Amino acid sequence: MIIPGSPEKTIDMTGRIVSEENQVPDNKEISIDYVMSGIKWNRNQIDVDDNFACNVALDVINNKEDYEPKSIEECKQRDDWPKWKEAIENELKSLAKREVFGPVVRIPIGVKLVGYKWVFVRKRNEKSEIVRYKARLVAQGFSQRPGIDYEETYSPVVDATTFRFLISLAIREGLDLRLMDVVTAYLYGPLDTNIYMKLPEGFKLPEAVSSGSREHYSIKLHKSLYGLKQSRCMWYNRLSEYLLKGYKNDPICPCIFIKKFGSGYVIIVVYVDDLNIIGTPEEIQKIVECLKKEFEMKDLGRTKFYLGLQIEHLKEGILVHQSTYIEKVLKRFYMDKAHPITTPMVVKSLDLSKDPFRPRKDSEDFLGLEVSYLSAIWALMYLASHTRPDISFSVNLLATFSSCPTQRHWTGVKQIFRYLQGTKNMGLFFPNKSKTELIGFTDAGFMSDPHNGKSQTGYVFTYRGTAISWRSMKQTIVATSSNHAEILAIHEASHECVWLRSMIQHIRNNCGLSSRKKATTVLFEDNTACIN
Repeated sequence: MIIPGSPEKTIDMTGRIVSEENQVPDNKEISIDYVMSGIKWNRNQIDVDDNFACNVALDVINNKEDYEPKSIEECKQRDDWPKWKEAIENELKSLAKREVFGPVVRIPIGVKLVGYKWVFVRKRNEKSEIVRYKARLVAQGFSQRPGIDYEETYSPVVDATTFRFLISLAIREGLDLRLMDVVTAYLYGPLDTNIYMKLPEGFKLPEAVSSGSREHYSIKLHKSLYGLKQSRCMWYNRLSEYLLKGYKNDPICPCIFIKKFGSGYVIIVVYVDDLNIIGTPEEIQKIVECLKKEFEMKDLGRTKFYLGLQIEHLKEGILVHQSTYIEKVLKRFYMDKAHPITTPMVVKSLDLSKDPFRPRKDSEDFLGLEVSYLSAIWALMYLASHTRPDISFSVNLLATFSSCPTQRHWTGVKQIFRYLQGTKNMGLFFPNKSKTELIGFTDAGFMSDPHNGKSQTGYVFTYRGTAISWRSMKQTIVATSSNHAEILAIHEASHECVWLRSMIQHIRNNCGLSSRKKATTVLFEDNTACIN
């Protein structure tokens, strides 16, 4: 394949000799030599709604330099074009190496072709420095039909609570954390259905095809491609099939794979293509060498930046925070120069007509579309669910107005931003000397929402002195008394407690560590009538 602007670069994607026959039967497969002409590749023009664009790797700095290019033509006009060109070349080599593309065939009757586009991303480290340029040829999976083009799509990823427990376990047992990245992970998964993709624009095809009508032909995919509905599921199945040959796994923690050695154990934590390996340095090295024989991987060293979390390895323990993420969010919403305050929300008024968090009245105007209210809520929810339980209540409260926010509610969001401005470096600290086990605290705010009569549930569980699980949410039914509200809160906290105990017991048992199965977990509650 020839990259635009680099005629000297040619990549044979299949390694097969191209047939030069001029006549092609309808049902005959054609091998092709993927050579890209000077025609530019354009990314699909459909843009994702900004309100739903928040994710782990959210690019929230709003200036021209930090926009990702949308086409190869845009890449060529940038100063960093050589790096983008290298990324494109690496992607094409990976597609060839994994044998993703099959033969070119006439479009079978009744088949709906899948489109394609290029996606460009720059990966950053914990200091927001660019460490890697990525170019991906992705399929437009939105055109796939359920039951015909795909079946299963679900694949699990490790949850934040389990990962926080594993950090606590690692620091307590003196283990190391090492991060591995599987290169082009999705391309390893074999497809479970027949998928045909449109001929990519610019591919130089055999004379038998190019002399006729291109729209009568398609490429059959042999392996999963980014963008397909089932790609992530196929990759997880491929990875778990390999790991289960020597590792233990349980449905309660489907992304945790544990292998016991005579001298210790190793835990592999899976989040799509990122593998966090926990163990002693010697045992980790053995596992890494085995994994590299099966998958092409990049060794990112000790885990310092993972899913937007900054992990600092200190002498006294591990500090997990999201200061870089907070700075990006504040800059995105023009709050990076705001004056910091000491509380995440203003005090509610006893006068319901003056309550700043009251629902919108018919006479009030909606917040303008120029304000990305829902985008801000999503960004704050990610922060509250990972390292900042102190803003959970205020974020949950403001999230209830996402469908009809007003200027009052936006002022509440800015209040949280100002609080974060003064507490950027706050996070979770996991000490290496704490001896306390799992402890829970739960409470309820009776009629905390006087406008609809509903109460608020809140709970937090700590392990070895650090919060690993917490939640603040509005109760789904109307409690008739404070005692009733507290019982509902205990019910939710008890559910979480049972799951936490099961998860901890599973991991400790498979690692060969002592498990306090019969030991009770204390759940603190401040309502005497409820306890009695």
